[in-house]
Amino acid sequence: MTQCRNWGDAMYLSRITLNTALRETMKALVSLSIFHGAVESSFDGARARRLWRIDDLNGKKYILIVSEAVPDLKSFAEQFGYTGEYETKDYSPLLDRISNGERWRFRLTANPVVSKSHGKIMAHITPEYQKKWLAGRGEKLGFALHEAEFQTVQSKWYDFRKRSDAGSSRVRLLSVTFEGVLTVTDAERFKETLCNGIGREKAYGQGMLTIVGCKNAK
Repeated sequence: MTQCRNWGDAMYLSRITLNTALRETMKALVSLSIFHGAVESSFDGARARRLWRIDDLNGKKYILIVSEAVPDLKSFAEQFGYTGEYETKDYSPLLDRISNGERWRFRLTANPVVSKSHGKIMAHITPEYQKKWLAGRGEKLGFALHEAEFQTVQSKWYDFRKRSDAGSSRVRLLSVTFEGVLTVTDAERFKETLCNGIGREKAYGQGMLTIVGCKNAK
């Protein structure tokens, strides 16, 4: 179960550089449950399903993690990346800066779906409906989007087996990355969104929203 975090508590943002020359890394990039287990193993105590996502930047791959505690990423980096190539920063100063009316550049990787009348969950497979899915959630999550100011930049299907004590099961999900500019409409809710994520499949790297400063923010 996802742990609901209070943005007023201490929060941290971590980044680990991935080494795609490693066989274990390539396996995890296909079977996201491997990364899920490794992320949770980087924290003491019970599993809390921390937010994480895979990012591509300047030809390199990274994993970002949002958490309520500082993780021990040494083993994660040695297994999937490069020894010592990771960092953790206090996320609270950025959260404290957020106020109503501000505009921020954002990046989100999420699993846009719709629940049909018969209870089946279906993925939104076109950019048009993927954008409508995100824009429609803005009001409850503390932000607003204008259609011309954001877009989908990547869409990828994952299909892998999840193993547990009860056996294994198939996981098939559509991962969509959005980028653009948003406006904060409810600062308190928006901070909670940054800490808790958006949508389903958070265990598999979906739902993390991040922001950076935007020129002419007001």
